[in-house]
Amino acid sequence: MAAPTLIRVRSKDTKMTMIESENLTPVDPVLPVAPYLGGKRNLAKRITAILDGIEHKTYAEPFVGMGGIFLRRKMRPRAEVINDYSQEVSNLFRILQRLYPQFLQLLRFQITTRAEFNRLADTDPATLTDIERAARFLYMQRTAFGGKVSGKNFGVSKDRPGRFNLVTLEPMLEDLHARLSGVVIECLDYCEFLARYDGPDTLFYLDPPYWGCEDDYGKDMFDRNEFVRMAHQLKGIKGRFLMSINDVPEIRETFGAFELTPVSTTYSIAKAGEARGARGELLVSNFILEMHMK
Repeated sequence: MAAPTLIRVRSKDTKMTMIESENLTPVDPVLPVAPYLGGKRNLAKRITAILDGIEHKTYAEPFVGMGGIFLRRKMRPRAEVINDYSQEVSNLFRILQRLYPQFLQLLRFQITTRAEFNRLADTDPATLTDIERAARFLYMQRTAFGGKVSGKNFGVSKDRPGRFNLVTLEPMLEDLHARLSGVVIECLDYCEFLARYDGPDTLFYLDPPYWGCEDDYGKDMFDRNEFVRMAHQLKGIKGRFLMSINDVPEIRETFGAFELTPVSTTYSIAKAGEARGARGELLVSNFILEMHMK
């Protein structure tokens, strides 16, 4: 039997202690293979430090996106489940997990051109095979401006190389393929996912669309009324959860029954008329959240 792993946790008296864990083992962080709206890159270090310090047997993400938090964690439990209601996301992870050599061969001669971006944008993904669909999605996410999910535009910079370069991308894909070993991949509505994987030893991390940005991931993917539904469901779960969301009065009111911890981050993309810069983010949890805030 393997020796228990020592993990750092912060107790209620704010002292850092070490505990033994038979459920968590170290894992090397992996970078996401494509940018994605709301990827949490600027908050990842703080969020993963919290998640890595919590004892759990099952880690589950209902809004995984490109895995900005999932892949940057340094500890993994016995069971990991990732989910996204987007078929494009779940299909990409499934192909990378199960058909990696064939997927890599399909990408081998792809280059960065506006014509190819426009051709793929005009292609109905439903007409493609699963592996072709995954290649299309990865290409468009890497070459689209700002990692946008809906309303993509070809992103190019005069002082940067092409964004789809298999020489640099292949090692990242290889790392992700290895990291997905043993991971369960779902494509469910978040409420069904929460109900299916809830349990006293489950730790959920939720990264839903921001309030006011519900349509940024596609029309009818997430309705504003879902926040109230989500808060109600989270009140009844047996496991623990951590959620990151934009800090606005409506969110504070909807999730007021939970622990609310404000943090500051920087958004790389702003809506029309808004300036980029520091913004308020809120960490919502059903446990006391204490950490170093720099």
